[in-house]
Amino acid sequence: MGPQNLTELTEFILVGVTRHPELQHPLFVAFLAIYMITVVGNMGLIVLTKADSHLQTPMYFFIRHLAFVDLGNSTVIYPKMLVDFVVDQNTISYYVCATQMAFYILFIICELFILSAMAYDRYVAICNPLLYNVIMSQKLCYALVGIPYLYSTFLSLMVTSKIFISTFCGSNIISHFYCDNTALIPLLCSNAREIELLIIIFSALNLISSLLVVLVSYMLILTAIIQMNSAEGRKKAFSTCGSHLTVVVVFYGTLLFMYLQPKSARSSDTDKMASVFYTLVIPVINPFIYSLRNKEVKHAFDRVFRRPCKLSI
Repeated sequence: MGPQNLTELTEFILVGVTRHPELQHPLFVAFLAIYMITVVGNMGLIVLTKADSHLQTPMYFFIRHLAFVDLGNSTVIYPKMLVDFVVDQNTISYYVCATQMAFYILFIICELFILSAMAYDRYVAICNPLLYNVIMSQKLCYALVGIPYLYSTFLSLMVTSKIFISTFCGSNIISHFYCDNTALIPLLCSNAREIELLIIIFSALNLISSLLVVLVSYMLILTAIIQMNSAEGRKKAFSTCGSHLTVVVVFYGTLLFMYLQPKSARSSDTDKMASVFYTLVIPVINPFIYSLRNKEVKHAFDRVFRRPCKLSI
């Protein structure tokens, strides 16, 4: 499509995950299966942590919100992508593209700060166990979740509005499978450098600040564990934060891999692979990490789902 201004632009064309037609149907089946597991797994965690009285603790409060964010992040992107696989028509309207970008930014930023809040929660649980219930009050838990939601909403609306009130004057082809802000910047002919700088600054700020909280929390946790005299106590402390640490390593590792690559080494295919990983793969593995490695979640599953089924039989 030739050059056009903002008033004429009504839709974008998404390149998609792959340009190879023979891979469309296998990828559709694979992504559909993963997305269905993501929905069931995260919805299951949300229901369990809400319904079971034994899981009404700060840790499971944060896990519930992490599951909600993971579910939202996947749902914003993958239903549209799955439809594109089937109908082979990778167009997305101007306003749907803006909405998709806004929610994507909101959920990805929320996940960063919820993970850092969970790291702080583990620090308090291990380093100040006697004061845990006092420090991790309901008020603080709501603040540690509510502030990231408000902040990410503000940042999402700011970045999305800046991009979509700017002028598009190039091709309307987005070299991605969803409306990613970095993929839309090359299509702008006004404010492109300003918006790119804004995204870089806030991305670095969000990543560094949240990662710093995680690193400091786990350094203090490690110090406390080393000073423990009991081997059983050390084992219990490691198991307490093992699931969260696994999620943190996978999530931050993917983001650092994506953002710390030099521009010369980056390509659209590399960005797509990283995006698939942290928008689809991570949301599907998080529920398994928190359930398979957690006896309390397994027991809650028995109480909420299995026992009522047995009684009805």
